[in-house]
Amino acid sequence: MAAKQDHWDSAAYQNSASFVPKLATKVLQWLDVQEGDVILDVGCGDGVLNLQIAQTLSKGTGMIHGVDSSESMIATAKKSASANPSIANSCTFQVIDATQLLTHPALQTSSFDKVFSNAAMHWILRPSSQREAFFQGIRNALKPGGTFVFEMGGMGNVAEMRAALLSVVSRRVGIERAREVDPWFFPDEVWMRGMLEET
Repeated sequence: MAAKQDHWDSAAYQNSASFVPKLATKVLQWLDVQEGDVILDVGCGDGVLNLQIAQTLSKGTGMIHGVDSSESMIATAKKSASANPSIANSCTFQVIDATQLLTHPALQTSSFDKVFSNAAMHWILRPSSQREAFFQGIRNALKPGGTFVFEMGGMGNVAEMRAALLSVVSRRVGIERAREVDPWFFPDEVWMRGMLEET
């Protein structure tokens, strides 16, 4: 089986989207990190937020495990963590496609106090065939009574830009093909609530 192509470049991401972790204030408030928490970050990217969280976890027995489908992002995250010896033991990273959480037994043992995802699920949930399995993987990772916190694009997010992009691409390949390659899924609140309650 051929390796999945990595469409992410951590250096380019840091140059153009380094603001994303800085917008995670609400997510961090909701996550309410405690020194003893065991946390899973789904779609951790270059690990910047993980390193910030590890500052708190390193004061106790807690740890954070970041997963992302991009080898480039995970390599950068590991390098950044190893450059910070005071937190290196509190954070780990692994290349895992979040739509495949169910295929990773170590993540399916109800061992995480908290699971979170910041600005990644609108990419992760793109393939409709994988959505239910994604949420089952999250549920199985959490301890009973655990917390799942996420922030993602929702219905109507970047609507004008998305419409313009689809229009331009559809001129070359047709609207159906353009919709097939649309990289995002922006659900409404009703859809998300239903999926969470169902899972």
